[in-house]
Amino acid sequence: MHEPIIRPARPNEYDAVAKLWMESWCSTGLESPSDRLLTFLKERVPREVADGWSLYVADDEGRLAAMLAINMPRLYLDQLMIAPSHQGRSLGRRLLGFTRELLPDEIWLRCAEGNEKAWRWYEREGFVLEKQEADAGHGRVMKYYRWTR
Repeated sequence: MHEPIIRPARPNEYDAVAKLWMESWCSTGLESPSDRLLTFLKERVPREVADGWSLYVADDEGRLAAMLAINMPRLYLDQLMIAPSHQGRSLGRRLLGFTRELLPDEIWLRCAEGNEKAWRWYEREGFVLEKQEADAGHGRVMKYYRWTR
């Protein structure tokens, strides 16, 4: 069995990245897929890239298996989303390892409090909870984590 290749996302893939993002996010049960959400994410991806995201995908022989968005100057892992069809295959661990190669000393991230599977995984991976606060933008309590070497 082959491993998906982690590579920079191409602009012509941004809509597919948004779709993968929606499917992965909605697999948490915190939101349902919708045209409104997909449109929002399709608009957000190029805006975030323009604002500083380094955007990567895990390419599984032409099929997107995951997306990874990092803001390098802020030491911030913004999004790590695995397509439901590729969850449970250690792809998240590979992407986190890739992130640690790019940001070897410190990484910040935030995770929705309701996404217990994700934040428990980050804690197992050595991230330490720094604070919790409500995000007025979407009304969720967010957990802020930091990892240092």
